[in-house]
Amino acid sequence: MAQQYTVRAYAKGVDQTPRKVALVAALVRGRTVADALVILENVPKRAATPVKKAIASAAANATNNHNLDGKTLEITTLSVTAGARLKRFKPASRGRALPFQKKTSHILVEVSGSEKPKKKPATEKAADTPAKETN
Repeated sequence: MAQQYTVRAYAKGVDQTPRKVALVAALVRGRTVADALVILENVPKRAATPVKKAIASAAANATNNHNLDGKTLEITTLSVTAGARLKRFKPASRGRALPFQKKTSHILVEVSGSEKPKKKPATEKAADTPAKETN
């Protein structure tokens, strides 16, 4: 049986609150990569785009860099954590400034799948058989 491998991808500094991104991440956690991408295409939330990009990046890393089969990929870990906070101020009446924070998120995607079966090298049949001559 083929061995299972795990590949990761990070999306750091996503300009959305972790709470909103985590709602979208909960929809696709534990599914296959193909199912998750179809679901995220149809989710009408702004957080669906960075989650979809992170999953697609993990799938591309797995197939291109680690030689895993794209059809067997499943999402094993999909976590959203808090990133850096930018402190900003909003002008208020009487010359005051009200502080607020712009929150960011980090998205971690781990994808697991089995390795592609190795293809056997092609044998050269053309060199073994003589070509037929027609007169």
